[in-house]
Amino acid sequence: MFASSGTVNALFRLGDDLAVRLPRIAGGAGDVEREHHWLPRLAPALPVPIPTVLGEGAPDDGFPWPWTVHRWLDGENPREGRVARPGRLAADLAEFIIALRGIEPADGPPAYRGGPLREVDEETRTALGRLGATIDTGAAATAWEQALAAPGWEGPPVWVHSDLMPGNLLVADGRLSAVIDFGTAGVGDPACDLIPAWNLLPAPVRKDFRTALDVDDATWARGRGWALSMALIQLPYYRETNPTMAANARHVIDQVLLSPP
Repeated sequence: MFASSGTVNALFRLGDDLAVRLPRIAGGAGDVEREHHWLPRLAPALPVPIPTVLGEGAPDDGFPWPWTVHRWLDGENPREGRVARPGRLAADLAEFIIALRGIEPADGPPAYRGGPLREVDEETRTALGRLGATIDTGAAATAWEQALAAPGWEGPPVWVHSDLMPGNLLVADGRLSAVIDFGTAGVGDPACDLIPAWNLLPAPVRKDFRTALDVDDATWARGRGWALSMALIQLPYYRETNPTMAANARHVIDQVLLSPP
């Protein structure tokens, strides 16, 4: 089994060129059909490799859900605070996001985080209540209110990955080498793909990332809100079970509270 901080799928390397991906939970089983259908359609338009599904396994008495065999993608997950070439990675991420947005959205499924922030308001506030003195919940609540107050997306829906966490990115020599796990991808508000600005990229290149994507104030505010909401929900959920996810959540909260709306 390949060690990772992933929470939905377990990855097993098969020889030098293949990977076997098995859902850990029932909620991940639907991703198999979604990725099998959409990945071949997205891949030709993107500047870096994404998973290639080579085979699909059926559930049986030994394993209850469908699973897939992918082509192995080289690289390693970047870590917050340890980005070797932040300016270059910011540019690479922007190029990927722009290319993904440019794909024809017709018939694309709704993205997991492609709707308005208010859809996660209750869950975000519940997480704030569970965090207690762990963080500055007053400042976090204010930042969340600022995000909710931002105007919603009024443009057409675009393709988004919607889960550009460090664990879903691969880098080599400081460059983005691949993007994985498209289980939440679909069409919607592009704000959700701005989360690397707070979960990975250091503050000095955040403005360059935003400029490359030509993001307006409202979209930037919603992206900041998505990053904060995800982190607030992840921290109490993973702090005892997934140190990598919990550490990134703390990092995001710190970065959001230090940055302007």
